[in-house]
Amino acid sequence: MALEDRRGGLTPRTRQEDMVRGNSMKSTIYSGGILASAAIAIAATIAVAQEGPGAHVGLPDYSDYEMYLEVNRQNGTQVMRVYGNDIAMQGPGEDGRLADGAILIGEVYPALTDDDGNVITSELGRFIRGDLAAIAVMEKQDGWGADFSDELRNDDWDFNIFSAATGEPLDTDLDNCRACHAPLDDRDHVFSFQHIPGGLAAMAAAVMDGGGGM
Repeated sequence: MALEDRRGGLTPRTRQEDMVRGNSMKSTIYSGGILASAAIAIAATIAVAQEGPGAHVGLPDYSDYEMYLEVNRQNGTQVMRVYGNDIAMQGPGEDGRLADGAILIGEVYPALTDDDGNVITSELGRFIRGDLAAIAVMEKQDGWGADFSDELRNDDWDFNIFSAATGEPLDTDLDNCRACHAPLDDRDHVFSFQHIPGGLAAMAAAVMDGGGGM
C-alpha cells in the first residue's frame, strides 16, 4: 500500500521546492541502513510477507499520529519527519520509559542537491525535502526484547523499514538499527526522546537519581 493511502496524500510541495526542481536540481537517496525513532500498535499494523525478527513490525495507518519533529539527519543527506501514536505521545511513565504499544514513524526524505551533488541548505539552515523514500517503524510490545542478544536488545522495541512506493519491507539489515539504538538506554532507545512530551524531564530525573537504570 502506498503512502498516499495512509496519510491521505503527500504533503504539497512549496513554491520554493517547485522552483528548485525547475532549475534541474536533483535529489539523492542514502542507500545505507535507515536508523529511525519509530513504533506501532499491533491493532493498527498491516500484515507483511516477511520472516524472522522484525516480521511482527508492520506498517500502520498513521494518519492520526502526531508529527513532533522534522530534522536534518546526521548522515548529512536526508530529512526525517517523526510521528508518534497516542501511546507514545502520552510520554514516559514513572519508570522513564514509553509504554508497550508505543509507535513512532520516521518518514525518510532525500535532501535536494544541486547539479554538483551538494546538498542544498535553506537560509534557515535546513535541508529541503525531496520525495518520500522510505518509512521506518519502531514498535514496542511486551516480551519482544527476549528475541535478541544483549548487544541488539532495545528493551522491548523492534524495527522495520518500508518502501514509500509499495508499503513493502525493504531488504535492509535491521540489526544495524538495533545496534545503533541499543546504547540509548537512558532515553528508552529513542533518539528523539527529548522531543516527546515528558522525555526531557524523564532524562533529567534519571541524571539526578544517578543516571542509567531507567
